[in-house]
Amino acid sequence: MTGKTHDLAAFTALALVFVSLPQTPTMSLATAITAFGANFVGGLFPDIDQPTSDLWDNFRLGPFIAKIICPALGGHRHISHSLIGLILIGALSKLLLTVIFSFILLDINVTVVWYCFMIGVISHIVMDLPTKAGVPLLWPFKCKFGIPPVKALRMDSGKFVENWIVFPSLAAFTVLLLYLHQSRVLEFIHQYWK
Repeated sequence: MTGKTHDLAAFTALALVFVSLPQTPTMSLATAITAFGANFVGGLFPDIDQPTSDLWDNFRLGPFIAKIICPALGGHRHISHSLIGLILIGALSKLLLTVIFSFILLDINVTVVWYCFMIGVISHIVMDLPTKAGVPLLWPFKCKFGIPPVKALRMDSGKFVENWIVFPSLAAFTVLLLYLHQSRVLEFIHQYWK
């Protein structure tokens, strides 16, 4: 999948979790903004192993750093797209966020930010399942998983099916989801306008 589809999928997954919560969450505006950004970064993060990823383009010197880091990760769709990688990303990001936000004097709930980041990461891996390349969930074993299991029935990243069916369908679903739960969305937004 392309970066724009991963970004939208991360937001869609976040919206799904949001409307599934038993009550509307309350948090500081700083937490909400940071969590929203973390979700988008999480949606791109598993592609940390690809030097041409949109993730690297968002950081100063990103493409240069990518040329150093990516070979050490074994290439695209290896550990960062696996269950072991998911556990490592979760543990290391929690530690890193805790350290970073211990120095920031804003009222930011690290747990909320971390959950939003991880929702993005998980959505990325799920969205790569229907691609021809599949996902090495059981890395270091070389087998790759995909949906549907028959590779010939899966889509090519960045081609017609993704651009004209998957992306518009995700966008429509997200809009419909937020529309159907607009009272909850408005309740969440209104907490910042008091």
